Amino acid sequence: MHLTLDQVSAFAALPLRSLRHEYPNHIMHVLNNADDVLSPRTLHPVFYGCYDWHSAVHGYWLLARCARLYPALPQQAEITALFDEHFTTANMQQELAYFQAPGRVSFERPYGWAWIVALAQELDTWQHPKAKTWLAAMEPLVAEIRSHVFSYFTKLSYAIRVGTHYNSAFALKLILDFARHRKDAELESAVVNSACRYFMGDSNYPAHYEPGGDEFLSAALTEALLMSDVLEADVFPDWFAQYLPALGDIERLMNPADVSDHSDPKIAHLNGLNLSRAWCMKRIARRLPEADPAAAILSAAARRHIEVGLPNVVSGEYAGEHWLATFAMLALEPLN
Repeated sequence: MHLTLDQVSAFAALPLRSLRHEYPNHIMHVLNNADDVLSPRTLHPVFYGCYDWHSAVHGYWLLARCARLYPALPQQAEITALFDEHFTTANMQQELAYFQAPGRVSFERPYGWAWIVALAQELDTWQHPKAKTWLAAMEPLVAEIRSHVFSYFTKLSYAIRVGTHYNSAFALKLILDFARHRKDAELESAVVNSACRYFMGDSNYPAHYEPGGDEFLSAALTEALLMSDVLEADVFPDWFAQYLPALGDIERLMNPADVSDHSDPKIAHLNGLNLSRAWCMKRIARRLPEADPAAAILSAAARRHIEVGLPNVVSGEYAGEHWLATFAMLALEPLN
């Protein structure tokens, strides 16, 4: 399945509407004193919309990506205006100051961190005449996040394998992409070393226990996707065969998740799971030899997950609409 311009426009419409939508808002906020009781927009003058901070970050990522990949997108002018309004030096300095305040070292760790560097990478790739200016405004925040990545993964003794925001493999995957884009050898080495330390020895992963009831990531597949980028092309297939043997027999991993309530903010995560699984499956399949049966199994499963997940992106339910289009874009965009 290939994205059409109409689909991309429908995806872009969601963050365009939500990024200025301050409420409802789920804030993760450490209060150091009574003066810290502030509105979301006061705390975060850039990333205050889309229900929560990380969804705002990847909402901007989605808009930049849609605009970059689809020059005929009808919302190009709206996207430019939104970035102009929010991506100012003063606004980004306030976002940075939030990270530097006492007690906030773990704010949005690691999921929001990963999306910040992914957004920076997207702006750096976008040939928009103002993209470099927007990126320059956020570079101090990117540098702050980069320093946190080193300290966090150095001291994180064990990978976090949940299928939600704290998942280690998903964050490492996005950070690795950023490091390679920037030719940041120090950061790349730190990510690769962490990935190998956490995951190289894994085998017979118990993927039949997935999914959890509120997950939007597959711990099994995000790990495999990360390792497909970390390991050499002649090493990864053997690692994967040990990691998920008898892949086709893991029905709960290969078949789309059932979503019982699309209006429930946690249960609706499963809509994202169906899309993020497809993203992982397509890319893992590409890293396997064409004759490997697992490649065909994964490709077929990815199609099933997209067929189930895609209709729920534009649904009228804010529980999903404030974030799902990002994962639809990941699932559907062409492999490069």
